Amino acid sequence: MAEHRIGAETDAAAVTETDAADHASVSRVTQANRRRRTSTDLALIAGFAALIAVSSVLAIPIGPAPITLQTFAVLLAGAVLGASRGFFAVLLYLAIGIIGLPVFAGGTAGLAPFAGPTVGYLIGLPLAAWLTGFIVERLPRKNTWLDTLLIFLAAFVANLAFVYQLGIAGLVWRAGLDLLQAFSINLAFVPLDLVKIALTAIVAAAVARAFPDLLPRRRAQSSQPAQSSPSAQ
Repeated sequence: MAEHRIGAETDAAAVTETDAADHASVSRVTQANRRRRTSTDLALIAGFAALIAVSSVLAIPIGPAPITLQTFAVLLAGAVLGASRGFFAVLLYLAIGIIGLPVFAGGTAGLAPFAGPTVGYLIGLPLAAWLTGFIVERLPRKNTWLDTLLIFLAAFVANLAFVYQLGIAGLVWRAGLDLLQAFSINLAFVPLDLVKIALTAIVAAAVARAFPDLLPRRRAQSSQPAQSSPSAQ
């Protein structure tokens, strides 16, 4: 009986040591994956900040606010990277411009653009990227055409909600225009913006198809606990 008890205790100790070793191994793998994801996130954020900078430098002047490809790059950051990473990519772009690199429209830099008539547009950019990503993360993945259409609608809503609204407010505030004049100036951007938003949707849908794990999927994550709960019971 004593020998049996000793053997059972030895087996239990061995199992405990094995479990501890397995737990340590899983913990190391988890930490390595987390570091890898962090490095990937930082690289993606920096890469899209650079894309936004390049898209902003070439500008076509129209009144107080020039036309650039900035909207395309900003909305694409949200649609491809998701809400958080898209937001930080645009924030990094703004920070680079504020410290003195000429990455704003027309090659400007510093705080001067934030004191001019384009201040509303600049403030609206990271918010538009965030809202685009927030919506796209929750979209179903059905087929290419439907994905493209839904991404287009998400980017359009985000651009309308933040870039246009805050842009018009900035024109009224800093350019001394009345609301109707500011609205008329902003209206000139709409046709080309629709083209840029369509291009955003096409590119984002293609990237999602090629790299399905790049964009966080909130709907999928929220459904996993519900799927695993029956087996746990």
